[in-house]
Amino acid sequence: MASERKVILYIAMSLDGFIAERNGSVDWLPEGEGDFGYLDFYETIDTLIMGRTTYDQNLSFGIEWPYAGKKCYVFTNRDHPCDPNTEFLTGDILSFVHNLKSKPGKNIWLVGGAAFANTFIEYSLIDEYWVAVIPVILGDGVRLFRDGNPIIRLSLQNLEQYGDVVVLHYMADKINESGLPGFSLHRD
Repeated sequence: MASERKVILYIAMSLDGFIAERNGSVDWLPEGEGDFGYLDFYETIDTLIMGRTTYDQNLSFGIEWPYAGKKCYVFTNRDHPCDPNTEFLTGDILSFVHNLKSKPGKNIWLVGGAAFANTFIEYSLIDEYWVAVIPVILGDGVRLFRDGNPIIRLSLQNLEQYGDVVVLHYMADKINESGLPGFSLHRD
């Protein structure tokens, strides 16, 4: 029997926990210093899920759609363009993700952004966290993890150093002291 697909949050974060500047800029991300394991990771997925803000940001780069050949879902409550590369969805994220994970295929990349990722955190939908810690302190911006999220226990699977960048790979624990899968509603 094949194992269930995993939802993986693969994302870059500043040392102080931000994924973008307040205006959404990611100009602080290093360029030309290698891919920090991205290409190897990209081969393990065949599906992407993202929020509308992340989708719009990808379009704003003015480059060809970077995820050709992968199935892409964008959750949005706003009007959306017709895009042959993307399926736009509204509604129940929880049911959609559980259904998607039960279908055959490679793993699923939760691309972002922060608000969308925090919805996945709230419902314990993320199986693995791959966080590239970029050696910069932004001081302000879009936080990866919001206040008030449930406690989620993680187990370090691996860490890789690429120059000054460290990629942390964590697995979310599936059962904890509350008896609920992957998260706790109380703090220690």
